Amino acid sequence: MDNALTLNAAGIAAPDTGFASRLVALPAKSKLNLGLGMAALLAVVLSLVMWSNEGDYKVLYANLSDKDGGAIIAQLSQMNIPYRHSDGGAAILVPASKVHDARLKLASAGLPKASVGGFELMDNARFGQTQFQERLTFQRGLEGELSRSIGSLAAVESARVHLALPAQNGFFREQQKPSASVVLTLHAGRTLDNGQVAGIVHLVSSSVPDMNPKAVSVLDQTGALISSPPEAGKQAGLDAQQLQYI
Repeated sequence: MDNALTLNAAGIAAPDTGFASRLVALPAKSKLNLGLGMAALLAVVLSLVMWSNEGDYKVLYANLSDKDGGAIIAQLSQMNIPYRHSDGGAAILVPASKVHDARLKLASAGLPKASVGGFELMDNARFGQTQFQERLTFQRGLEGELSRSIGSLAAVESARVHLALPAQNGFFREQQKPSASVVLTLHAGRTLDNGQVAGIVHLVSSSVPDMNPKAVSVLDQTGALISSPPEAGKQAGLDAQQLQYI
């Protein structure tokens, strides 16, 4: 049986330090291995803390071409927004807290150039839904995502997006083209400049295949039309100085 007590300098019985004494008695190699193990454990803990602080990532855009993907990544790097790839590189994800701000700034820069057909991958579609139900679920989800992105503008109190999407039937699809209306409630005394309105139009039109920017109407809470068709040869876009105020 091990002795539980040792004598101190005064000759009085005192508890054995136990672990500390055994640690001192370890060979140098064992001490080194123990130190490396503690360092590795600390690195894992710090990584977990950093990951939890970073937050969840959310799809920024999906179904991107290589050209659009590269341009968007370049812009995200300039804006110091971290990103990840998914779906074989065709989807870009950013922290959930930055997704709406990033979409608006990218849209104001005219990105993506091509329609991406919605933001989110439909991984939550329910089995057994009819084609009509799937389209309705997708449309409502896209309207909600667009509304939240536009609503993140400082001047906007709330936003509602209504999409008019033609049926998938080939004949009717040729006869009708998709359109959209955006109804904004602005904070008292606040307005949107032309660049911000153009960014909203591009954000909506690029999210729906075959949607012409001219088919997107933006109205304020009084019903006044604040969007206008883009001028010939002029694309939506803001310079770097303007982007910081979005």
